[in-house]
Amino acid sequence: MFASVIVDIPSKSVNQVFDYRIPDGMEGLIRVGHRVLVPFGRRTIQGYVMKLRDTTDFDPARIKEIARTLDIEPVLTEEMITIARHLADYYVDQYISVIETILPAALKANYRKVLKLAEGHTAEAAAALEEVAGDAETEPKRLEAGALKALAPYLKSGDIIEETVIRQHTKKKTALAVYSLKQQGEDLSRAKKQQELLAVIDASSEPIFVRDLVNDGFSNHLINALHKKGHIGKVEREVERDPYSGRVFTSDPPKVLNAEQQHAYGRITEALDAEQAKTFLLHGITGSGKTEVYLQVIQKVLEEGRTAIMLVPEIALTPQMVNRFKRRFGDDVAVLHSGLSHGEKYDEWRKIKEGRARVSVGARSSIFAPFENVGAIIVDEEHETTYKQGDRPMYHAIEVAKFRSRYHNCPLILGTATPSLETYARSEKGVYERLELTERAGTKVLPEISVVDMSEEHRTGNTSIISKPLEAAIQTRIERGEQTVLLLNRRGYSNFQICQSCGHVPMCPNCDISLTYHKSNRSLLCHYCGYEGPVHRTCDNCQSEDVTFRGTGTEKVEEILRDMFDADVVRMDNDTTRRKGMHEKLLDHFEQEEIPILLGTQMIAKGLDYPKVTLVGVLNADTMLNLPDFRANEKTYQLLTQVSGRAGRHELTGEVIFQTYNPTHYAIQLAKENDYRRFYEKEMAFRRLARYSPYYFHVLFTVSSEDVRKCLKATSHIHDTLIQKVSDQSIIVGPSPSPLERINRQYRFQILLKYKREPELLEMLNSLDEHYHEAYRTEGISLRIDVDPLVIM
Repeated sequence: MFASVIVDIPSKSVNQVFDYRIPDGMEGLIRVGHRVLVPFGRRTIQGYVMKLRDTTDFDPARIKEIARTLDIEPVLTEEMITIARHLADYYVDQYISVIETILPAALKANYRKVLKLAEGHTAEAAAALEEVAGDAETEPKRLEAGALKALAPYLKSGDIIEETVIRQHTKKKTALAVYSLKQQGEDLSRAKKQQELLAVIDASSEPIFVRDLVNDGFSNHLINALHKKGHIGKVEREVERDPYSGRVFTSDPPKVLNAEQQHAYGRITEALDAEQAKTFLLHGITGSGKTEVYLQVIQKVLEEGRTAIMLVPEIALTPQMVNRFKRRFGDDVAVLHSGLSHGEKYDEWRKIKEGRARVSVGARSSIFAPFENVGAIIVDEEHETTYKQGDRPMYHAIEVAKFRSRYHNCPLILGTATPSLETYARSEKGVYERLELTERAGTKVLPEISVVDMSEEHRTGNTSIISKPLEAAIQTRIERGEQTVLLLNRRGYSNFQICQSCGHVPMCPNCDISLTYHKSNRSLLCHYCGYEGPVHRTCDNCQSEDVTFRGTGTEKVEEILRDMFDADVVRMDNDTTRRKGMHEKLLDHFEQEEIPILLGTQMIAKGLDYPKVTLVGVLNADTMLNLPDFRANEKTYQLLTQVSGRAGRHELTGEVIFQTYNPTHYAIQLAKENDYRRFYEKEMAFRRLARYSPYYFHVLFTVSSEDVRKCLKATSHIHDTLIQKVSDQSIIVGPSPSPLERINRQYRFQILLKYKREPELLEMLNSLDEHYHEAYRTEGISLRIDVDPLVIM
């Protein structure tokens, strides 16, 4: 019998299955989805069994055998193998890259080359290796030149060989435990404390962790004494890494649904009962109770013995969503997101794989949760661009969700207050069923929204980033003991440093972008490549001392707010949330300590639900309006509407203030009026005229190289290929420099293809990908093909 295996080599030249013979005695043990070790060339590497076959198309005598299997149960299901093939084909990527995206990073192979003695080695070789390494494994790359030279004769003779050791990236965590031997050891009649400890161990039906016994007051000395006297045994026992261990979640019973919620629930559960792969757009204004509908749909799914997947767009949203799900479903919930360690994510993944969890909550990658018999898939805030992966494989989680919905014949629910134009257009055409929630749950009303023209503020002498109306509103909330959320989508202290004598602005040496000043560490940072440089008191260009900082980021606004209101401020941005668990700690601090002001970037705009937040201020509503991207207006409307929904979600009424230099722009005015329908119609007219999505599909080609001439040559070649291969109905935009022409020393040029139907497109994309895969190896030219891009920058 033979197995078709994908090998762990991320190269286009081996992006195919290879046949291996299943050794005698392993037939029936190796199944589709197993990880295996296979010989490949002169090395042994990890691979994944994609298919089992009775015959092979190649000469059976020349086919190598599988060395061994790495698992008892397969890590990949048939469904995940099918998804891997689909994503690799659709997004023009390698199978192994998609498989490693589907599986937790813990399962990725860790390869190490070590030196060891061959069979029949000489005593001299053994002595030479022992002198270099002692008892430890010897890695050639860690040896100094002299040591390698001493071993060279034995490597040449074959007495010492180089072997690749393959280990799993992260292992199961274990800790020492003890158990009763249930037999008579040495007499304990005079050792009362040891008798007490033995009684505790005897009473347990399974081994007890030593650390738990120590925490209960028994010393290691006592435990060792019992072991020495023959009363107990020691064993390593697995410890499950639970990111929520020690947390107590109070029960949260289902709430009574209003008429609109009940209608939405009814339509979804009809599809659930009919085992129908139907997609619903749950279009509900902020605070309309979409989450309660999700929870009750999942409750029904669980009652029917099925499983459910819940996606949220941001790690910052996960803590509150996890709290709600844990309170409703307890230990049935597993959490999967990038904020967990490899070990924690691996253990949560195993809970799902082994059937110990029936609901997953997490960000984009949790769409690959290894559930069987999925009953519902829910994508909250479906419009968010974070559901599209920014590096290879550039899959969209909603496309995977649609695939899994069809595979399991279950409903897919896309929930949002501000649907993407593509999703809403599909609901208009009846491809998706739209369910509307037009009122806030209970008796709560939408907050009152006002717009402040910052140009007018400046004309009246106020040059602060805080307008007078917003300042008065914040002061009122502080006096009432209420809370304020402020949004500024720009981190750092100041946007840039400038010399007022010659106009020189320090730029990143690797990117075409000015450096941002961060006061906390007195440095100039690039937010693209991570370059960090010192702040100079004099201009690097003319040596003038007349240097200053311009623009305002969250770090500076935090300082302004503390001075202006003499109040505590919680700041949430990439700088303050970099360390693990900081999202949750900062939000808990804001809620539990009743800090008056929460200031943050767009990570605070969605999903937060605090009863005392009655004021939301958007310090610069124009941040996204001027981006060179056709979705700039849509993103602005979505961000403003989402952050507005944080105010007045409970008993207290809310207020929202937008600060802007474009008070008449339709994205801002229609966000103020909370009129999605009018925004949709206006924006769709622009998309139709400019021939953008959803009227056309897109593929974005981005070529990058350290040599700008190579970029120009490559984009010309791609442009010529497109002209020859695509129909006259398609539109080719470019080649042109990317809006940010150079990042991390790489020049970037792009071409945008707009098309409606191109039957040979996939074949052409694969051909270009193969060509530039080789060009990257030989000339350093990289081609990134983004199918259905969400960002054209």
